[in-house]
Amino acid sequence: MSIKVLVSDKLSEESVKIFKDKGIEVDYQPDVGKDKEKLAQIIEDYDGLAIRSATKVTENVLKNASKLKVIGRAGIGVDNVDIQAATSNGIIVMNTPFGNSVTTAEHAITLMMALARQIPQADLSTKSSLWEKSKFMGVEITNKTLGVIGCGNIGSIVIDRAKGLKMKVIGFDPYLTESRADTLGIEKVELEEIFKRSDFITVHTPLTDKTKNIINFEAIKLMKPTVRIINCARGGLIDEEALLKAINENKVAGAAIDVFTEEPAKNNPLFDIDNVICTPHLGASTLEAQEKVAIQIAEQMSDFLLSGAITNAINFPSVSAEDASSMEPYLLLAKNLGSFAGQITESAIQSVKIEYAGDIADMNIDTLTSTIISSLLKPLLEDINMVNSLVIAKERGIKIEQLKTDSHGVYGSYIKVVVDTERQKRSLAGTVFSDRSARIIQIKDIDMEAKFGSHMIYITNNDKPGLVGKIGDCLGSQGVNIANFNLGRDRIGGNVIELIEVDTPINDKVLEKLCDIDDIVQVKRLNF
Repeated sequence: MSIKVLVSDKLSEESVKIFKDKGIEVDYQPDVGKDKEKLAQIIEDYDGLAIRSATKVTENVLKNASKLKVIGRAGIGVDNVDIQAATSNGIIVMNTPFGNSVTTAEHAITLMMALARQIPQADLSTKSSLWEKSKFMGVEITNKTLGVIGCGNIGSIVIDRAKGLKMKVIGFDPYLTESRADTLGIEKVELEEIFKRSDFITVHTPLTDKTKNIINFEAIKLMKPTVRIINCARGGLIDEEALLKAINENKVAGAAIDVFTEEPAKNNPLFDIDNVICTPHLGASTLEAQEKVAIQIAEQMSDFLLSGAITNAINFPSVSAEDASSMEPYLLLAKNLGSFAGQITESAIQSVKIEYAGDIADMNIDTLTSTIISSLLKPLLEDINMVNSLVIAKERGIKIEQLKTDSHGVYGSYIKVVVDTERQKRSLAGTVFSDRSARIIQIKDIDMEAKFGSHMIYITNNDKPGLVGKIGDCLGSQGVNIANFNLGRDRIGGNVIELIEVDTPINDKVLEKLCDIDDIVQVKRLNF
């Protein structure tokens, strides 16, 4: 039987031709994506689904997708795809994470210049025959300080363009190292410095729990009243209520917003403010970018459907079918080790060294490394996946080292991850037991053994009598039930690590209570 692909959004003729030239049957229905019921009725006939943003791939649509093997999103965002449902149905979800980078960066620069010179407002006034020349007094951008929040792929392009405009650029990114900042030709600063020093601020981060409302009331209090703010990244990065209030009170000079908390945005209060420029999520809307991502997704989907090659997958690593079964527990171990390291790392990462010992060294360690790095960087980089993780790490100047060794010690094989940051070094190791379960066997060179639980507490403290009891009493008083308690220390009276599995998620109050206990050095909650 022939391979069939449904194109349910508007993709270019060239992208459709790519499918056909490779012998794949294409059904081009660019309007069917807007009709979820019809899509659900016809999806069962197709092996692949190529979409843009208009198609909503819901769990209900996927219930009937018995043949579907891959969903290809021409663009970055996959908010319109139920990733969990696709994964449960064994469907690969691909995107094109870098196809829109230049276009989005250029839109940010365009909005910044329009904001500086009040171009849209002056255009409207002039076309209304008002000729209000004195009203639209702008500001120069030459020698002004641009604060860039998020110095990844798009942020780096913005930096390059801004330097060409003779701006002074400062940057904040939790994964930005000094060497990477030197390469970009910018000053690396903390977030507070961005707020205090910038004449213009542009945001280029994904929307995560840590970045939501990164520009809020408290941040605005630190800013110059002449600051101008640009957001072409994600709605929700700026607290719109705080921005509205600040502009009305002359604490922010203006803003240019391309993305909104609720989209499509039709009744946003920011629309009524004279010194706010608004555009309808146009960051990726150029002919060149749309053509580029359409061609790219057609190539990726064709390669997967014809040869099994996986590129830019959101929900699956690059691994052959033959290796999948044997590698499954090691992939889980790699994911959990990376996640553990990412959750306890607080400063910019300079390098990651991964040691594969014993039989595991003979596996596809590139896939394992990609899994570790994607999980390590995941807390602040929502769009990262196992395929693009090494590219993103390289962009941020993070050195990745893989090492194969013979096993030593009591374990036949293991993975050890060492994360070097600007402030400290973190190391942890894990292995897979005969029952295929992943275990932690070492943290900061302190031997211990523990399973990965859904909810865990990581504690470091001084070795003092009675401290374990105090920890137990504290958790009990807060209604937290301990499932497993694991402990290791480097020497009597030295440093101790507790890794505690609990039945329920830990809130901030519990963390504060634990931190108040004498001789406890650090407390972190972990979720796997």
